[in-house]
Amino acid sequence: MLRPRRPRGERRQAGEASGERQWGFPAPYNGTAPGRSPGQDRGGPDAAPARRGTGRADDEQPSVTSAPDAPSDGRRYDLFVIGSGPAGQRGAIQAAKLGRRVGLAEMQGTLGGVCINTGTIPSKTFRQAVMELYSAREREEGHALSARTVEMQGLLSRVNHVMENEQEVAKRQLERNGVDVHWARASLVAPHRVRLEPQHPQGGPPVEVHADHILIATGSTATRSPEIPFDGDYVLTSDDVMELERAPRSLAVVGAGVIGTEYASIFAALGVRVVLVDKASALLPFVDDEIVATLTYQLRRHRVTMRLNEEVSRVEVVERDGERRVRLGLASGKQIITERALYSIGRSGATAGLGLEALGIEPDDRGRLAVDEYHRTAVPHIYAAGDVIGFPALAATSMEQGRLAAAHAFGGPIHMQPDLLPYGIYTVPEISMVGRTEAELTEAGVPYEVGLARYGEIARGQIVGDLSGLLKLLVHLETHEVLGVHIIGEGASELVHIGQMVMGLRGVVDYFSETVFNYPTFAECYKTAALDALNRLAVVDSLEL
Repeated sequence: MLRPRRPRGERRQAGEASGERQWGFPAPYNGTAPGRSPGQDRGGPDAAPARRGTGRADDEQPSVTSAPDAPSDGRRYDLFVIGSGPAGQRGAIQAAKLGRRVGLAEMQGTLGGVCINTGTIPSKTFRQAVMELYSAREREEGHALSARTVEMQGLLSRVNHVMENEQEVAKRQLERNGVDVHWARASLVAPHRVRLEPQHPQGGPPVEVHADHILIATGSTATRSPEIPFDGDYVLTSDDVMELERAPRSLAVVGAGVIGTEYASIFAALGVRVVLVDKASALLPFVDDEIVATLTYQLRRHRVTMRLNEEVSRVEVVERDGERRVRLGLASGKQIITERALYSIGRSGATAGLGLEALGIEPDDRGRLAVDEYHRTAVPHIYAAGDVIGFPALAATSMEQGRLAAAHAFGGPIHMQPDLLPYGIYTVPEISMVGRTEAELTEAGVPYEVGLARYGEIARGQIVGDLSGLLKLLVHLETHEVLGVHIIGEGASELVHIGQMVMGLRGVVDYFSETVFNYPTFAECYKTAALDALNRLAVVDSLEL
């Protein structure tokens, strides 16, 4: 049971009385928590309640008592979080709601990490703006966009608006929960000590704070090969895309993973001539083959040239007809001449400069940290969550990882992450899935049957003009349990959650066939696919008789 929260007004007054400004690095810094004097004991009504055994791994819970080197001047935290992305935010707020004193360091000057500032939110907002423009142009003129007619600034104004709103939401949430935010570069100088170097214009001397527990949520950065002449203008990473002043007429995307394929499809919908290059023989190898085949068809329809089984051996910026171009030399001898090149060859954990190695925490060759099921690193009171620990590196899973780490550190309720994680890939058209693929079921020797629903046969598909989408159910041949849901098309990332809920309850395909869905909606696809699967299962049953 959580301790009662003070009324909002009382919390605000307590914060003002403390004399510490939470937004911006305290000057002078005295480490005082809102409503708490320096060095005040953490017992009494503000202490976290005793842990119960139900729903918690009490035998695995770390001690929440102070380390012996804890300072007595109040410059201390129960939890200190490094990074303000989804994992950092959720971890900080969870600890605060458990009655703990929480500090958070962010060195970029804006909250939200890659998710809000250069990754998830900007790219998905950009995609939405492009899709609305693309749909409007098709309705009005009957043809696709031309990159010559599109100004990036018009599209990016919406992106900036959404980013600013999301940053403000993050700010209010942390402020409302009493989390001290320090605009500072953080590094670990001892197992329980964090050095903070102010990054705001007022500067100030570095200080050190004590933390009983530490959560590393520094996220990731785009992987940059030293052999590639990245300049943020002609040769880009995904972090540079939102800085473009106009849409290029042509674009080479190197790397056909999730990010690369997303941007390739978005720019193609914008009317850009796109070449997609990858060493693999197919796109997105972890996605169902039939879904990938549909995506591949749609990319080609948007004039995307795919160079699969190809490797880039040389990249250079050259002058051509008085204009600069990027020339890519492929190992096969082919050459690609394009206005811009976007490299999307993965991301690396942002662990450089944290001082982890001196504490016995060794990042792997891509800067990622190994953690246990509770997100503890090799040093038990130091946790890590989010992109910095690698796969799956999704905003949704990062949030849950941060929350789980804080709950474990302070005895909160622990609900382990479910196996049924939904995946959303925001290509054009978008893809979403939950559960296993046909290839995985075949390899595991699981007998199954398939049920299909095609958007072109659903009234909603006709209404919105998406005739190529499909929803696919994978059903156990004997028990009828739903084993996988795979969708490509309009609203896929929303639609998948219906299947996720049924699978989470170990539901059978019969549920969908017996349920009435609103008409006309894409949710009807579940009923159509279920009936298709049941018809196939009936044929199998009749043959067995």
